Amino acid sequence: MTGGQIAGLIAAIALLLLVIFIGLFLLKISKTVSEINLTIRSLTSDVDVISKQTDKVIATTNTFVKDVNEKVNILTPVFQAAADLGTSVSDLNNATQNLTKKVKDNSKTGAKAGVATKVGKTAWNMYQNRRQNKSKF
Repeated sequence: MTGGQIAGLIAAIALLLLVIFIGLFLLKISKTVSEINLTIRSLTSDVDVISKQTDKVIATTNTFVKDVNEKVNILTPVFQAAADLGTSVSDLNNATQNLTKKVKDNSKTGAKAGVATKVGKTAWNMYQNRRQNKSKF
């Protein structure tokens, strides 16, 4: 065997090893690509399921929000009535305080007659004012 033949043999062996390593590398890449394809198929089906579930959740949420809005609209007059009641109680309290003050002032001056009449007139005036205020709205 001459030096050229030995060099050719070494080159052929090196080339054979290179082809074997490239073949193994391509096999690993092929396995990786097939796993990636499998993963992509799985993700696609999962995304489809999630998309359908999201549509259901959004529809349920829209129904819930509509229901809440309807109930809020039903409760609004209740809160308005409570506010009106608070105003009426406050007016009654003010009228009672004014009447008490007048009775005290009248008792100091000796004029005790007509207290019942004044109470009746004050209550009637409050009722009339309240009734007129409601009819304006």
